[in-house]
Amino acid sequence: MTSIGGADMVDWNLAVATATRLVRPGPDVSRDEARAVVAELRRHAGASEEHVREFTRLSPQQGRGDTPVLVVDRAGWVRANVAGFREILKPLLDKMQERRPGGPGGAVLGTVGGKVTGVELGMLLSFLASRVLGQYETFAPPARDLPGGSDGGGRLLLVAPNIVHVERELDVRPHDFRLWVCLHEETHRTQFTAVPWLRDHLEGEIQSFLAETEVDPATVLERLREAAQSLAGSRPEGEEGNSGRSLVEIVQTPAQREILARLTAVMSLLEGHADFVMDGVGPAVVPSVAEIREKFQQRRARGAGRLDLALRKLLGLDAKLRQYRDGERFVRAVVNEVGMDGFNRVWTSPNTLPTKSEIAKPADWIARVHGRADS
Repeated sequence: MTSIGGADMVDWNLAVATATRLVRPGPDVSRDEARAVVAELRRHAGASEEHVREFTRLSPQQGRGDTPVLVVDRAGWVRANVAGFREILKPLLDKMQERRPGGPGGAVLGTVGGKVTGVELGMLLSFLASRVLGQYETFAPPARDLPGGSDGGGRLLLVAPNIVHVERELDVRPHDFRLWVCLHEETHRTQFTAVPWLRDHLEGEIQSFLAETEVDPATVLERLREAAQSLAGSRPEGEEGNSGRSLVEIVQTPAQREILARLTAVMSLLEGHADFVMDGVGPAVVPSVAEIREKFQQRRARGAGRLDLALRKLLGLDAKLRQYRDGERFVRAVVNEVGMDGFNRVWTSPNTLPTKSEIAKPADWIARVHGRADS
């Protein structure tokens, strides 16, 4: 990987190496079976485009519809996400690089810190790499920098071994399950290709969040100390606890919490919309959709074990499960009240996106955007 500004604050190569070394092996499949899975996922991704566009009444803007579909293994997912992290974190890493002490001591600190951060990032990615079924990578690097990349239009990743693993675990029809997954991920691709301002809006919010990140080591250490005390339940007497909050939430500044509330609302909308669409399209093209949905929801709820649940809580990943539920309820309530075209006013501008409170109270969004209260 070529060097970019601030890149030595994170050893990206070490992150990839750590993740690929630690990631669990995929399910046992023959070479012929693997080829067949990849081919079927590609066909389903293509078929999903028409299904999703017809159901949502959203069409890609000119020049945005031809985003690539990559069927990857777990190591491929890791490499793609490291490239995405480098892209979105570059401004923060540049700032940290500027604040680093000068001289040989600062260089040594940067090298050591970069390796530590690289190992930590690699461990996180190894945990996630065996769980993600698919992903629309919004902040993919330009095509010239990475095979399968695009000029800012994103790309769709389908993680073949994880899809096979889950369909076997749930004991559902492979053909149906693979199409069902593709419908969800294709909805994300349609969201970003049909709504040209959405990517820039999200990137702006993320960069605002990162700009508020404290780069003073003493401040960071103090926040981490508070986080550790909270997670361990060892708060100084008289202090209020942070029970139920993740490590990610605890180390935030007040300004970051406001930004995160907006980001949470957007992500709840996007995830809930994708769930709503794949269940709406499902009955017509996925015969066993009801069985798949029931088993998959049960799997989401129970997690994979105590360690898995603990890691989800620590990293804030359990919040993503709430996003699916809350967002889907919002979309369903709005569509029931004002129809799909009425719901699609959500994509008009950043001002018509629901707030975090409106996600919980769809009638408030309808009143604000459509100028009438829910009767």
